[in-house]
Amino acid sequence: MDASERQTRTHLMRMFDANGFHPRSDLGQNFLIDLNLIEFVVRHAELDSRDVALEIGTGTGGMTTFLAAKAGHVVTVEVDKNVYKLALEATAGMDNVTHLLTDALKNKNQLHPDVLEAVQRELARDPDRRLKLTANLPYHVAAPIIGNLIATGMPWDRMVVTVQFEMAERMMAPPRTAEYGAMAIWLQSQCRIQILKKLGPQVFWPRPQVDSAVVLLTPDPEKAAKIENREFFHDFLRRVFTLRRKHLCGAMVTLYKGHITRPQVVELLEGLKLGENTRAEEVDVATLVELSNRMVRLIGTACLSDG
Repeated sequence: MDASERQTRTHLMRMFDANGFHPRSDLGQNFLIDLNLIEFVVRHAELDSRDVALEIGTGTGGMTTFLAAKAGHVVTVEVDKNVYKLALEATAGMDNVTHLLTDALKNKNQLHPDVLEAVQRELARDPDRRLKLTANLPYHVAAPIIGNLIATGMPWDRMVVTVQFEMAERMMAPPRTAEYGAMAIWLQSQCRIQILKKLGPQVFWPRPQVDSAVVLLTPDPEKAAKIENREFFHDFLRRVFTLRRKHLCGAMVTLYKGHITRPQVVELLEGLKLGENTRAEEVDVATLVELSNRMVRLIGTACLSDG
């Protein structure tokens, strides 16, 4: 059976019925049933024999087979044991695919160690190998997968992923908007982000209730180099945006109690031409990076263990 037949709605429904199970909405299982879109995602990943493709959400292996045909190696991760078995069958005979049956996340702030180990093992096989996240990401894990992969510091080269359209907009949100938050700043401080295509619900089975998007992320080393301590910056963003409606000055005094005084916070903000009544959601990415840099110079990283 060729790939186009394997990814039709009719075939997937028959396959699920024959195996006695159904797509799980709690796992965000919405399978791409448009072959042209699968090819679109894989084409924009620009894979070749140097690449390690990381796929989160293997599903039935529909995209995995396309990735394996282009990449040097594929590490693909699935949490549902039922569709995992179907993916093993779909990729039988492909010796450049590593299947992992696990949650891709250890917790909301970390990728699972088994995923990191498998990726690092494949990258280590050749110094020219590159990491590319290429996946139809389950909606509920898309943000932590992308954000935490960047946080690992691994040398990723490209991400081409399908996500909820609303999330794609949040990733690109400017200051002073409701969508602007820790995720947008974390990504924009280190990446170039582009929405390649908007997708309607009809290209998935089962149909989601929302639109989706194919998003391209590429590293921006010049921007990333301005972050003096990435771990601190990541933690700093999480903290200040938990209190996004509070004034930044008061939020920082509360969040870093015992590490910094209010006069010190006021001085830091004034040095960046920010008033005491400024809120985090009003501050642009570059200024938040510099505020984090000045914070870590002043108080160090001991506070990380407090958060």
